[in-house]
Amino acid sequence: MTGVLAGIALGADPVRAATSGSRAPGWQPVPAPGSTPAAQLRRIAAASARLAWSVGEENLAGPSRGRALAMVWNGTAWTKTDLSHLEHSRLSDVSGTCATSAWSVGMPTGTASPLLRWDGATWRTATFPGQGESGVRLEGVAVGADRQVWICGTRGGAARLLHGDGRQWRWLDPLPVASANLYRVVLAASGEVWVSGDQASGGGWAGLVARWDGAWTVLPPVTGARLSISDVHAAAPDDVWAVGTDAGVGGPPGRPGNPALSHWDGTAWTRVPPGFTVGALSGIAADGEGRAAWISGWNYQDQSRTTYLRRDGDTWTVARGPAGPASAPYLNDVVPVPGTTGYWSAGMTRPVPAPPTEAYTERFEA
Repeated sequence: MTGVLAGIALGADPVRAATSGSRAPGWQPVPAPGSTPAAQLRRIAAASARLAWSVGEENLAGPSRGRALAMVWNGTAWTKTDLSHLEHSRLSDVSGTCATSAWSVGMPTGTASPLLRWDGATWRTATFPGQGESGVRLEGVAVGADRQVWICGTRGGAARLLHGDGRQWRWLDPLPVASANLYRVVLAASGEVWVSGDQASGGGWAGLVARWDGAWTVLPPVTGARLSISDVHAAAPDDVWAVGTDAGVGGPPGRPGNPALSHWDGTAWTRVPPGFTVGALSGIAADGEGRAAWISGWNYQDQSRTTYLRRDGDTWTVARGPAGPASAPYLNDVVPVPGTTGYWSAGMTRPVPAPPTEAYTERFEA
């Protein structure tokens, strides 16, 4: 869903979303040179102010399936990583806590997803149970401070988690939801593992959020016509934020969807107006206290700059990013920078992954 893109109880909003025309203070465009149009960065991860990774795809032109794109930040500049030894058309997610504990997953040229490990200079293929099996899809990855690795995806026709430490791996029990797709896995400070995606619902699909703490707990679906959850943040089991896009019903090809912002209070989902009506929400980043602080998005009706939602007390406010070299940038992700009050976001210079679109990043410094 990136780059396009039991029910909700409506009651008193726990948090109100308000609109502001002010520019988001601190966001600045940072060059991410070297990608071959069309290109986009799908996910970004930061280990420190001096080390970050971002992954996606490039060379999306005509009938080409493209090829994997990866970049690394050294504290001063982004550098494109040489992936000529790999045969992958896309890297879907990345996570890392240090130079010796970073992982990525992607889409192969064949039928089974690869698992990649950072060796300090580039990405190398790693082995795992089910590697090479047709139908094995690895969609999202998260690495904890203990270097434990959690990967969400599909094996044997069921959505599930793959867990390991780089040497030993184990597939966990299937998610007890039929026709489910998982796109994101995140780790809560409490040690719980949260996943998000979508599930079949009537003739469309609904947003899916679930928790693993040794067994699955599946929250009621976030209802919509064709709604998918692209990211989730759990400050506590009764304080969960989910963002995504509802593609709606019908319309011409490329029709923009509607941004979806929902809050779980331990009992029910509440939909919160995001402050704009046409576009997408893609990622959530927490502050130093573990509270959801920034949401990355795309506002179809205001494409001259990037769009964020900024947490201000109990209010979400629409905040515009900086004026920069990209005339209509689209964000796919936002993450905090450990040990700082800063953030990274990543995406592409235009809302459509077609030439001349290139990889794009922004950085926030308080």
